[in-house]
Amino acid sequence: MISDPGATAPLDYGPRGTVHVFADAEALAVAAAETFVRVTGDAIAARDGAAVALSGGSTPRRMGELLAEAPFRDRVAWDRLEVFWGDERWVLETSPESNAGVARRTFLDRVPIPPDQIHPMPTVGLEADEAAAAYAETLRTLLGGTNGMPRFDLILLGMGDDGHTASLFPGTAAIRERTALVVAHHVPKLGALRLTMTPAVLNAGREVVFLVSGAAKAERLAEVLEGPERPDELPAQVVRPAEGRLTWLVDRDAAARLSLVTE
Repeated sequence: MISDPGATAPLDYGPRGTVHVFADAEALAVAAAETFVRVTGDAIAARDGAAVALSGGSTPRRMGELLAEAPFRDRVAWDRLEVFWGDERWVLETSPESNAGVARRTFLDRVPIPPDQIHPMPTVGLEADEAAAAYAETLRTLLGGTNGMPRFDLILLGMGDDGHTASLFPGTAAIRERTALVVAHHVPKLGALRLTMTPAVLNAGREVVFLVSGAAKAERLAEVLEGPERPDELPAQVVRPAEGRLTWLVDRDAAARLSLVTE
């Protein structure tokens, strides 16, 4: 449930999710912080803890900055959280390209979360495939889940202007992965190695929330939500939680091509 006087009425896209449109990127970041507080609070009340998977990108970064400050900082039971990442670049955590490093510097180092409850993807001391397997084992050990499938209380995702999400890029085999929890793969478009959770994990989430902002995403967002099924070309379409809730928080620029949006 999103409650914000600046948001439009929710747009229902059925199994493709519910869309909430906000005036601008700042209002979207505030809504994301509110969602973080609400979902983690509900999970802690129900299960005495909350597992969250973070993503990279400018909107999650601004959300983190808000969470590190009052009033949001004081509304989160940080000692009951376990924090993970949905994907990572094959770089050191000190790199400005590291999703985990940015999140630490932006907000995790500024809130009272125990350090051993922060779980970045390993990018040092292992080969990439070994790192993916090690992170999968971390998920199984800490989150358990039915038939060994971990269930996150909250998964935050972004979407690129090519329709990718996490590090599931168009034309890559990871989009069709249904067995492994985490994979390491080379992304030809980037000429780079990425670690990513697979659709199997993303679709087991209790709450999966996309954060999308900017006019550059508008055409692709409309294709993902309103176009034909083309998950190999639009990987964000592969995210369909089987027993969870899928929500899109977007700003007005990103929503400009959606047919259900009215002025």
